[in-house]
Amino acid sequence: MTSNVVTFIMAGGKGERLFPLTRDRTKPAVPFGGIYRIIDFTLSNCINSGLRHIYILTQYKSESLQQHIRLGWNILPSELNQYIELLPAQQRIGESWYLGTADAIYQNLYTVESEKTSEVLILAGDHVYKMNYYNMIDFHREKQADLTVGVVELDKSESKRLGVVEVDKKGNVIGFQEKPEQPKTIIGKPDKIYGSMGIYVFKQKAMIDELREDAKNSGSCHDFGKDIIPQMVKKRFKVTAFNFEDENKRQAQYWRDIGTVDAYYEANMDLVKENPVFDLYDTNWPIRTYQEQFPPAKTVFAGKEITGQVGLILNSLVSGGCIVGGGRVQNSLLSPNVRISSFAQVDDSIIMEGVTVGKHARIRKAIIDKDVNIPDRTIIGYDSQEDKKHFHLTESGIVVVAKKTRI
Repeated sequence: MTSNVVTFIMAGGKGERLFPLTRDRTKPAVPFGGIYRIIDFTLSNCINSGLRHIYILTQYKSESLQQHIRLGWNILPSELNQYIELLPAQQRIGESWYLGTADAIYQNLYTVESEKTSEVLILAGDHVYKMNYYNMIDFHREKQADLTVGVVELDKSESKRLGVVEVDKKGNVIGFQEKPEQPKTIIGKPDKIYGSMGIYVFKQKAMIDELREDAKNSGSCHDFGKDIIPQMVKKRFKVTAFNFEDENKRQAQYWRDIGTVDAYYEANMDLVKENPVFDLYDTNWPIRTYQEQFPPAKTVFAGKEITGQVGLILNSLVSGGCIVGGGRVQNSLLSPNVRISSFAQVDDSIIMEGVTVGKHARIRKAIIDKDVNIPDRTIIGYDSQEDKKHFHLTESGIVVVAKKTRI
């Protein structure tokens, strides 16, 4: 288990590009993969890496996230000084709420300084991947770095949606670009970039000093990527890059920034493929979550092919409490307690908890958020012009029905 390390998970983001999934909840609390929340992947990485001093920084619409953490992640023994604690925005230092990622930590310097720690690990709570953070911490110590930035090798075309880290031949960070049109590429790989994973390991004192200085700068965005990294590079601090080491154990690396509804949809659809790149079933790197007590999923009306009333599930993830009663589900994800009625058809869709799909309804390439009742014979995902009148439609044509929508 890693000692002398305190971990902060950034979980207060609005996730505006994920609207309407973030209309009622913060981005890390958005359901993913049937039974999980997005933050479960970062938290599972922490537990699997041996990290036991964990703070989750919340701010925006955090009730759903707080409930999930309270019910599902109260797993560490406090008598051994191990914990997963929620840290809501408190305006401890001034009148403003969190102004950026760096300001979020700055406003909690009281907590940082109260910890007997040599390093501080900063994580984003809205990415899907598997990583042993212990390896990055060891690397940081071996390099005797003031700051180590987690990077992932991506295609150059991805640069417009994330921060790009410029790295020299020795692995030192020499620059940072925020969503550049013309990014700095990897040396020797003109079509590749190092994308910032939003993961940082700091020497505690160096971080505290830089955050205090940044807080005095009225022209700063108070962001680690935009401000702190360039500031430390300019001052010739030792800033190193740690290349993502995937614990997923597949041929291709898997790291997903669930930044948009389309990206969210695609990442979920990755899971229903015949041989998905991201392995949820690896017992050596389990993904934990909170699950209510539901009975097993079941199908009804098997053997009534003549009438078409068949409870049929093909290439799909189906959670506990679901009943597919004479309908057909293909290439889809059903969260807990979903009802698919007779003759209904669900294709290439994400159906969240508590949804009922009525008889003869047809749903295709859609995301149906929690507690929606789809009336009999409703058609969603077949006529974009009609869908646009009633629901949210993404650039790629995915229909999103917001939570508790009345149809």
